[in-house]
Amino acid sequence: MRRSGRPRPVSLRAQFAFTGALAVGQLVVLVALADAFMIVSTKDALVIAAIAVYCGVVSVLVGRLLARRVSERLEAEERARRSLVAAVSHDLRTPITSLKLLVEAIDDGIVSEDARKDYLARLSTHVEALSALIDDLFELSRLETGDLRWSMEQVRVDELVSETVAAMTPAAEAKHVAVRAELAGGLAPASANPEQIQRVLFNLIQNAIRHTPADGSVVVRAQRSGGAVEIEVADTGEGIADADRARVFEAFFQGGARAARSDGGAGLGLAIARAIVEAHGGRIWLADGAPAGTRVRFSLPASS
Repeated sequence: MRRSGRPRPVSLRAQFAFTGALAVGQLVVLVALADAFMIVSTKDALVIAAIAVYCGVVSVLVGRLLARRVSERLEAEERARRSLVAAVSHDLRTPITSLKLLVEAIDDGIVSEDARKDYLARLSTHVEALSALIDDLFELSRLETGDLRWSMEQVRVDELVSETVAAMTPAAEAKHVAVRAELAGGLAPASANPEQIQRVLFNLIQNAIRHTPADGSVVVRAQRSGGAVEIEVADTGEGIADADRARVFEAFFQGGARAARSDGGAGLGLAIARAIVEAHGGRIWLADGAPAGTRVRFSLPASS
């Protein structure tokens, strides 16, 4: 097989090792010159040389360790990139395939007018799903790179939670699920953007309703915890498998049925919720101790 004329890239470990060895060599040469010109005694020169060699060996070992860490991080980032591309491709392929089939059916001209209208409605649904996926991808990317900036204000969390629960009540009643708010008295306001936090609440409550069977319940709680306000959305649904709990907030995570499609779409809902909460200086997690169902909790800095 003919080899390419392009030079093979030098590994990070080799670069670190070469740099350390070069530094040791320079120190040894300097010590030898100093000894030759009687700047220091032979004994002192030997001691300095020994120290230089020791420091050089340590530098080489540290360099190799750093190179290994950098290499592992790059490999992890590459695996994450490939996983993301595969997930996006999967979520794009399904609606695009459906769009192609629907367009071909309409183009054949053998379907009835009623069927044509039905196909056009399906086309519209798939286009909207694709548009939402692209919007979510762009927003998640901007959130994670810090490109989005919001105006922060004092937000009455009790009012925001009550308003959101009231807006989600019809959807809950349609599934025969009870939804209510339990708010601690004297709740401090939070420093936040109300529209973005309400989006997090909508996502979590909608997710809880979707995965709660009929006659189940969803409870939204809010309380003060130190210098933060904590909000919890708890449901009596099927819960999340232990193996999936650590990764449910990752974009496109393909876990169990609930974890993989937390927002009913591409699996970006919880990832966006996490990005919004963290952009506010808070955090979001799965609370322990639920006898049944799932408890998603997030915190926001309390307004001073």
